[in-house]
Amino acid sequence: MSGYIGKKIRLERIINRETNRTIIIPMDHGLTVGPIKGIEKQIGEMVNKIALGGANAVLGHVGIPLYAHRGYGPDIGLILHLSGSTSLSPDANYKVLVNTVLEAVKFGADGVSIHINIGTTSDPEMLETLGRVSRECRDLGMPLLAMIYPRGENIDDEFNVEVVKIAARVAAELGADIVKTNWTGDPDSFKEVVDGCMAPVIIAGGEKAGIRGILEITKQSIDVGGAGVAYGRNVFQADDPTKVVKALFLIVHKNYDVEEALKELNL
Repeated sequence: MSGYIGKKIRLERIINRETNRTIIIPMDHGLTVGPIKGIEKQIGEMVNKIALGGANAVLGHVGIPLYAHRGYGPDIGLILHLSGSTSLSPDANYKVLVNTVLEAVKFGADGVSIHINIGTTSDPEMLETLGRVSRECRDLGMPLLAMIYPRGENIDDEFNVEVVKIAARVAAELGADIVKTNWTGDPDSFKEVVDGCMAPVIIAGGEKAGIRGILEITKQSIDVGGAGVAYGRNVFQADDPTKVVKALFLIVHKNYDVEEALKELNL
């Protein structure tokens, strides 16, 4: 029973208990593509900018707690990413386990995440890994975020609602507490994804876009039952990451319209 209350307590550190929504900033890109703009050597400074904006959590590999723990500034949740691949791999869609749930407990993490691509030749191994990690999370009281995408040889369009809603449901069926997946392009189709998934669904940011576009997609997803966002490059590569997170906060947690948020923050 202690595992269940432990999971509940940790979830409240990464999901706002008043709104049941979350703003998560993934910073796991260093393993995949190296030291890109915004997450170079001094990543603690970026974590602080994100925390100042009011994000619920940052997400990354052990490099985050090892090298970016600030010891100052506002508190922010930590989600330890357990899987990965590099852009140099001949099969970058195949994500392997690089850490354990127990290690996340030792690092003081509030949650763990794992990346799964379904529709690729390696998806059986990734599904097996997701099931195993999910069991460990229940044993140890650790929230599990599944980053799950329809991506690979068997997928023609990874944003098509028919494949996205299958991906989201797979994550929930295997025990994910939060599901991160693709935005399907419009509110009506994304509502199908949310309505077909028992767990809260948040949207991935994808390629870098303009601030208005990011906020509009965020608002549309929230309005049809989405539980928040997980935006990486659109935040840490922005001219003012703190201000972007503040704008997201107004929409996700305060139900602002896009124009209201832009006006309040002079964006």
